[in-house]
Amino acid sequence: MKTRLYTLLLVLLLAFTPMTAKAAAKVDAKQLIVYNWSEYIPQSVLDDFTKETGVKVVYSTFESNEAMYAKVKLMRGKGYDVIVPSGYFVDLLRRDKLIQPLDIKRISNLGNIDPQMLNQLPNDATTTYSIPYMWGALGLAYNSKFIPEGSLTKWADLPRPEYKGKIILTDDLRDAFGLALKATGSSTSVEDEPSIAKAYEFLKNLKTSVRIFDVTATKQALIGNEVWLGPIWNGDYLVAKEENKDLRFIFPEEGAILWVDNFVIPSGATNVDNAYLFINYMLRPDIAKRCVEEYKYSTPNLKALELLEPEMRQNPILVPGDKELKNAEYPGGVGPALHTYEKYWEMLKTHK
Repeated sequence: MKTRLYTLLLVLLLAFTPMTAKAAAKVDAKQLIVYNWSEYIPQSVLDDFTKETGVKVVYSTFESNEAMYAKVKLMRGKGYDVIVPSGYFVDLLRRDKLIQPLDIKRISNLGNIDPQMLNQLPNDATTTYSIPYMWGALGLAYNSKFIPEGSLTKWADLPRPEYKGKIILTDDLRDAFGLALKATGSSTSVEDEPSIAKAYEFLKNLKTSVRIFDVTATKQALIGNEVWLGPIWNGDYLVAKEENKDLRFIFPEEGAILWVDNFVIPSGATNVDNAYLFINYMLRPDIAKRCVEEYKYSTPNLKALELLEPEMRQNPILVPGDKELKNAEYPGGVGPALHTYEKYWEMLKTHK
């Protein structure tokens, strides 16, 4: 992507990347280099993998798909053995030949994964390049101390004047445009500019009500009553709810925005055998269960779901059903229209 945003990311990554592709080629065969979202695999799970296999995990983190994609592209698919991108970024990485096809015969625990998650995802329907790790939904959280329960039901409610200065808005391009597209009656993956422009106008109007524009501070802002409401991932909400009992969560009427994070193996991975060993380990029901219990996100691992306590297994926010997921969508790839999204995103971020 040759936008100013990605150019800046590439420059920064060149300056701060601790491991170059050349250095990566010298990695010990008993190592595994994982590039993942922060706070997404318990340290105890990584430690136990090392105890069982003798393979040391070198763990690096990213805070956005865009940052991950820019770094992997910069390093031409080298430097990491396992990456955990979201949805449509699997397709971007595939198109750029930055990830390799999977030999699913080497993943014996694949049968634990819900077949619907394997066969219905828009970005890799045949499980050729990716294996689902966790999934969930972007919905709306609000503080019932300030907003009456039942009064907030849809994305289109966000610009209400009584919420002015009390909203936290996600700093993620596709999530932000996804909720705006839903609010204005479109799909999250439209490619025509008029629909994208209409969503931009919604966000531009909403921006005047936004107090915080961030993708990582949502939990803390809601817990501390800095804001009253905002879009949030279901797992983050459940964690925040433990510290602030006044918080509530809704799946908006227009439909939640679904996501799934996936294990992939980069095209230049050095320790491919260890990558398969790790992915298969992470698909074990007992391991997947521990990850759910720690981070409160949904798992596609049906065997792991059976192991959860009923309180978690029957929680519709953690394990949403058809009612909660009515009109929900997984954002798919938008091809060249991504440049249109990026244009309006930059316009939004620079608009006063």
